[in-house]
Amino acid sequence: MERRWERKKRVLGLLLLMLTGMLVLSACAGKGKESGGVAPDSGHEKEVKLVGYLIGEAPKGMEAVLKAINAKLKQDINATLELNYIGWSDVASKYPLVLASGQDVDFVFAADWNFYVSEATKGSLYPLSRELLETYMPRHMQAMPSEALDAALVNGTPYMIPTSSPDRKVNVALFRKDIMALAGMSEITKFSEIEPYLEAAKLNYPDMIPLNLDSQYDLPTPYGYLLTEKFAWYSAPFDSSDPLAQGITADMEDPAGTIYSMTEKPILSWQKQAASLMKEWYDKGYVNKNPYANSVRSKDNFCEGKSGVAFGNSNDMLSVFLSCKEQGIDVYPFPMLYPSGKAAQASWLNNGVAISASSKNPERALEALDLLMEEPSYVYLAYYGIEDVHYSITDDGRLRLAEGTASEADSYPPDAAGFWFVNKNLFKPLANETESYRELQERVQQVLEPAPYLGFLFNSDQVKSEIAGIKSVSTQYAQPIYIGAVDNVDAAFDTLTQHLKAAGIDRVKAEVQKQGAEFLARKQAQ
Repeated sequence: MERRWERKKRVLGLLLLMLTGMLVLSACAGKGKESGGVAPDSGHEKEVKLVGYLIGEAPKGMEAVLKAINAKLKQDINATLELNYIGWSDVASKYPLVLASGQDVDFVFAADWNFYVSEATKGSLYPLSRELLETYMPRHMQAMPSEALDAALVNGTPYMIPTSSPDRKVNVALFRKDIMALAGMSEITKFSEIEPYLEAAKLNYPDMIPLNLDSQYDLPTPYGYLLTEKFAWYSAPFDSSDPLAQGITADMEDPAGTIYSMTEKPILSWQKQAASLMKEWYDKGYVNKNPYANSVRSKDNFCEGKSGVAFGNSNDMLSVFLSCKEQGIDVYPFPMLYPSGKAAQASWLNNGVAISASSKNPERALEALDLLMEEPSYVYLAYYGIEDVHYSITDDGRLRLAEGTASEADSYPPDAAGFWFVNKNLFKPLANETESYRELQERVQQVLEPAPYLGFLFNSDQVKSEIAGIKSVSTQYAQPIYIGAVDNVDAAFDTLTQHLKAAGIDRVKAEVQKQGAEFLARKQAQ
């Protein structure tokens, strides 16, 4: 009897334990469902910390926003996020080092203009597949058109996750209307004709540098504006995607897709004209003497009166429009357009994210990115900040940036945190954008056009050493030309051309021509 009773007690205990476990699992599943994510107990027993790298600088309010993001990630997928930033002045040197170091890195910002192909071919990025992404990023795969992932193929494999909403933007320079008035200017039709503005800024604002360039983004930009007056200039060479380097280019409105080295005519002649004007401006004190030592972008101190012109694009300039408005400064936007008055559409790969090949948790990183890129509550948190602190939603469903946004008091201006790959189609219309910003956005929608080489990704495997040499030569001999810091323009280009030839720029051109022709042939066959 006693043994039978002991057996019954053991069976009853086992049943009770099973019932308790079922109740706990049910409760956890309910919790995960309520939060819109996956319960931590559904295959996520172990909490992981995901390490990510973005471009730029963390806004002041990033700590609070990241805390809010992590609270949601912990509940949804039992993960937290550590964010690091690579400053604009360090991108060319630090971005490859972060991926090559073997340190804990789970994901990085990725783009066709930010060394995507070179890092993919080096093996720095984790190979992806549709099946993997459909398993761990179902929201994003549903939102992203199939051709976006096709655009990311490198040797038949995608190594980055493109945004589901490619930017509709153009590069833009902002001028102050009060300085334009002092210069007797009511409009700007050519960047090459802004000297009266630069002179008025220097004469009337002693603490302002008319062209106050930083070492990465701004340094080649005025030079690029001047080149764009001559032909449909793409802001970075095909071979390296480095806007600070010389290399191989094409007229983006030429249907034949003729490939040029930047050392040959007519590109060389146009470069010399741009360089001559930059030298005049540099010699007159309109350009800061040492951009290499400056890490502050012109758009970040424009409204504070430190820079006479702000350089950026029609998306990331929103905070500058608002900040200047708060300080009583009316701005004049000047988009960088081709001689035809058009500009190239951004590619699918203009903003995206990649998993590092060294990631210890690639699947969990993909799950986190799926939420950050496509789940509305995450998207707004990452891009705009905390609701009722950094922004609010009006009664008519519009997004109103908080009072003080974009000023010194604001801690999380939109677009500033580097989450450029979120689905911007989810955004609500803005309630307090400025009239000039709205007019700029309307104009942008009318000028964008497809370009022959839109989506072309150059595989540098065959000419890696040559491209490395070209970039090294560019740092030493081309960057001073961009800002006008040379004694003689013709002599500077003679020296630059000699070193580029020695580095193998002609071999690079031949390889770009070959791959470019294959790309255009595939495009025409589709």
